[in-house]
Amino acid sequence: MTVEDVFDLRKHGRVEDAYDASRSLYAVDKSKDATICMLLTAVDMQRRFLSDGRAEEAEKIALALQRMAVNAPIAEHTLLGLWGEELAVDYLSNKGYIILERDWHSAHKDIDIIVRKGDLTVFVEVKARRNDMFINPAEAVNWKKQQNLRRAINHYIHYRIIDGPIRFDVITIVGTLGSLNPEIEHIEDFALSMR
Repeated sequence: MTVEDVFDLRKHGRVEDAYDASRSLYAVDKSKDATICMLLTAVDMQRRFLSDGRAEEAEKIALALQRMAVNAPIAEHTLLGLWGEELAVDYLSNKGYIILERDWHSAHKDIDIIVRKGDLTVFVEVKARRNDMFINPAEAVNWKKQQNLRRAINHYIHYRIIDGPIRFDVITIVGTLGSLNPEIEHIEDFALSMR
């Protein structure tokens, strides 16, 4: 079983099969791709357990994710960011948004998530942090990041020929990797600086 096979299972909604295959793969392959695959399928299973009222099993996955982060070949903040984006996609889907794109790139600039609701196209930046003691995650969308987002959004609008209304949102996630009750804040119509 390869990472691509696992993602194919996941794409077709076979969450448990994808998780089992990912665990088998991760047992023999701790590469970056296998680690990301393990993270994403574990989050899928954690969601499944929570929706089925199986909190104890969801908690076991949370602990496993935290252990995995310690030994991962990827920086912990990168794993936290991927986890945050998964939570944001789930949150937006549950709010009735249709996911159009994830991690869309324009040169070296990217847009985390692009969604549609009715005729409104929404560009979403996701910021995940373990805590907000030193800085509110939304404050990380600083002037330089905003300028890069403006360029990427402009490129996307022209590339996809978007002529309807648009909006820029920020979703902040505060919690440790795999936590069952992270704080999620959706800031709609976040103002992009024009300086």
